[in-house]
Amino acid sequence: MNITITPAAEKFMRRMVRFGGGGPDAGFRLQVSAGGCSGYASEFDVAAPRSGDATLDWNGLKLILPAESRLLLEGVTIDFADTPTSSGLTFINPNAASCGCSTSAPAGPAGVTTVSIDSIRRKA
Repeated sequence: MNITITPAAEKFMRRMVRFGGGGPDAGFRLQVSAGGCSGYASEFDVAAPRSGDATLDWNGLKLILPAESRLLLEGVTIDFADTPTSSGLTFINPNAASCGCSTSAPAGPAGVTTVSIDSIRRKA
């Protein structure tokens, strides 16, 4: 699989796994689907792999990706941005086109999707 994870994103993912309480088999599970103005909608949590998931080892970090996520993340760089107005993962897709819709969301560079840390879900 051809993805890149920046040091900032790796640090964020490691902290999530360390403090997520998912047990010894847990990793950073990232589910990405097509949707939204920027082309991606995603959720992430700390969980063990499920049936059909692939586990990538990134310098000892378990990155768990469902099948659809693997297809969508091909060639993408995953980064982490922390600004005064938002914090979250950022997906940089060099092959994505600019958004042409008219929304009230702030415009960003072509092919960049931000996923807020508000999308973290704690399992009951």
